[in-house]
Amino acid sequence: QVQLQESGPGLVNDSQTLSLTCTVSGGSITTDYYYFAWIRQTPGKGLEWLGAIAYTGSTYYSPSLKSRTSISRDTYKNQFSLHVNSVTPEDTGVYYCALAIVVTTNYEYWGQGTQVTVSS
Repeated sequence: QVQLQESGPGLVNDSQTLSLTCTVSGGSITTDYYYFAWIRQTPGKGLEWLGAIAYTGSTYYSPSLKSRTSISRDTYKNQFSLHVNSVTPEDTGVYYCALAIVVTTNYEYWGQGTQVTVSS
């Protein structure tokens, strides 16, 4: 059973960079057809897909956030990370990491989520 756990600071200052890490257990992040994503829930937009990193290391981003977002991975630690720069209070929300297998739109496994608040 794959498990995901988000970690990172719960409070970020306006205009700074939000950085979160997802630690994966029960499976390798390089397993064929694994796609790991970052998804957030904000008061203004509901659930929003931010981007993903595939088992190959290829990355994909939401067009609306692409200019501010990067996703990377550490295969030795079996972790992947999210960085969102130039944050504003509108970036406040609960951030989730999730895993889709083969079907890239069907996220079967989710972390519990972590609250991030951007202070103005």
